[in-house]
Amino acid sequence: MKYLCLAYGDQEKMSKLTPEQFAALIDRCKLHDAEMRATGQYLEGISLEWGGPVIKAVGGKPVVTDGPFVESKEQVGGAVIIEARDLNDAIRVASMHPAAHLGADLGWAIEVRPIADACHQ
Repeated sequence: MKYLCLAYGDQEKMSKLTPEQFAALIDRCKLHDAEMRATGQYLEGISLEWGGPVIKAVGGKPVVTDGPFVESKEQVGGAVIIEARDLNDAIRVASMHPAAHLGADLGWAIEVRPIADACHQ
C-alpha cells in the first residue's frame, strides 16, 4: 500500500540555521532518501518552498489569498510517497527520516497518511 508522508517544519526556526547547518541537514535527508530508494519503499519525494498562494471558494467563486492555508508555525516542507506493508510499517519507515528526529529543535514532524485506492482509478 502507498502512504503519503508530509513533513512539517517551523519556518522561523529553520531560517535561523546557518548555511552550513542547512546544507548538513539537506545532506542527511539526501542520504536517507538514497538509502530508502535502495529498499524499493521510497517511491517519490519533493521539497517545497515556504508559503504560496491558496485558492478557496468565497461566495461560490475561487479567491486567491496568501498561504499557508492553515494559520500555524508549522508548514508542509516536503512530501514523500512510500510503499509499505501496512500503517505500522509506514510509521517505521517514516520514523527513520531525519525530519522525525528534529522535533523541538526545528519544529519538524511527519504525518503519515494512507493513499486511498480511489485516487488510482
